[in-house]
Amino acid sequence: MRNRHTPSTLKGLLAAALVAAAAAGSASAQNASSTYRGTPRDPFMKYKPVPKKKVEKKVAAPVAVPPIQQRIDKYKAQKLAAMNLRQAAPKPTTALLLGEVHVIGIFRTPRGYAAMVEATPIKLSYVVYPGEQFFDGMLVAIEESRLVFRKQTRWTDGRTDVAVETKALRQPSAADALTAQRTEQAAPAAEEKKSELTVLVEALKALATSGSQQQQPAPQGGGEAQAASPQAKP
Repeated sequence: MRNRHTPSTLKGLLAAALVAAAAAGSASAQNASSTYRGTPRDPFMKYKPVPKKKVEKKVAAPVAVPPIQQRIDKYKAQKLAAMNLRQAAPKPTTALLLGEVHVIGIFRTPRGYAAMVEATPIKLSYVVYPGEQFFDGMLVAIEESRLVFRKQTRWTDGRTDVAVETKALRQPSAADALTAQRTEQAAPAAEEKKSELTVLVEALKALATSGSQQQQPAPQGGGEAQAASPQAKP
């Protein structure tokens, strides 16, 4: 008898469990409905996707160069520190940018080629040799008509770019050429005036010499003869 009624008993237990679960769910649903929870958006508005924030990428840029006066002050401080430590002082060109110098002369020395450059911000000239340091580069070589530099560009992201830069010997401007032409034209005129002045001085010297010769006294012998002639007359 027990084995025959076991499936029906199991069905009854299962039905009772389902009823109990349904009752618990309805009770929890009633409890949840008593508390209002706002929706994240208005259900009557059209859905709009939230735009994603754009992450701005940092663009690398060249490091800003200090003003010329600040670079000069730094050079003076370095020079004073080197003198106190009895070390070789840095060259003045370490405060100059490559773009601030012009090549005004190239010549040969016992040490090889040398060049004279002019610093445009301060209007001063310096003689430089290969290996000379500048604020943003170094002089690598000096050729007959140009200078070769190795330029360094520092960026804000920490990297450094190296490039080759050349500077040709500065050609004379129109004003310089006109001045030189006037000097060349004035030189022959000055020499001609000098020659005329020399001729005039020589003529004056000759006149002075002739005048001094005419003013010399007569010989004494002639006077004695004139003095003796009246005595001989009686």
